[in-house]
Amino acid sequence: MTEAIREAITAGSADFITLPGTPLTEAVVDLIRAVETPAVFNHSVRSYLFARLVARQLGLSAGNDYSDDLLFSACAMHDLGIAPGGPHTQRFEVEGADRAAEFLTGRGVSAADTDQVWQAIALHTSPGIAERRGTLCVLVRQGVAFDFGGSIGADHLDALTDPQAEAVHAVYPRLDMARSLIDAIVAQAAKNPKNAPRYSFPGEALRERETFGRTRMEHSCGSSRWGN
Repeated sequence: MTEAIREAITAGSADFITLPGTPLTEAVVDLIRAVETPAVFNHSVRSYLFARLVARQLGLSAGNDYSDDLLFSACAMHDLGIAPGGPHTQRFEVEGADRAAEFLTGRGVSAADTDQVWQAIALHTSPGIAERRGTLCVLVRQGVAFDFGGSIGADHLDALTDPQAEAVHAVYPRLDMARSLIDAIVAQAAKNPKNAPRYSFPGEALRERETFGRTRMEHSCGSSRWGN
C-alpha cells in the first residue's frame, strides 16, 4: 500500500471507507459474505461506498434525504438474486429484491422501508426507470454504475479522486469482478426461461455469452476507469 493510499484512508476513512456501524449493517454483511463470491461481495460494498459519494455530490445527506441503513442494505444486497440458495425462478434483480425484502422483514424493518429497498434492487438495471422512483433508487443505480468505472454510464466519477479510489480498492479489491458477476448472472439466467426475458439485462447477458463467449459489459469494463 502506497503512502498516498495510507494518507487517503487516514484522512477520510469515515467519509468513504467505513460502513454504517449498525446492527442491520452487520447482519447484511454476514448474510452476503456467506453466499456471494469475494468479487461480488466487494462489488456490493463498493457500490454503497460510491453511492454515498454520489449522494454528497448531489447535495443529499443521510438522515435528511435518505436512510444510510437502507442505502447500505439495498446496495449490499442488490446481487443477492444470483447467490445460491434461492429458487432461481425469476430474473435475478426481482429474485434479489424478494430475498432482501424477506430478510429485512425478518429483522423488523417497516413495510414502507422494505418496499423502498425492494424497488431499488429490482430496478438497478433499468435506466430511465430507476431514476423516476425516488432517491434510494437513484443512488443505488448510480453506485452500481460507478463501480463499473463508467462502462454503464456512471455520471459522477469525478466525485472520487485517484488516491481515494486506490484506497477503496486496497480494502475491497476488484478480483476480476465483471467476469465473476457475469458468470453468476448467466448461470442463474440459464436455469429457467423466466430468469432471462428477451431484451432484459440477464437475457442479453446470456445471449451475448452464448453467441460471443463474452459480454459487452465485460469487454467495456476492461477499458473503464477501474478495469477489472
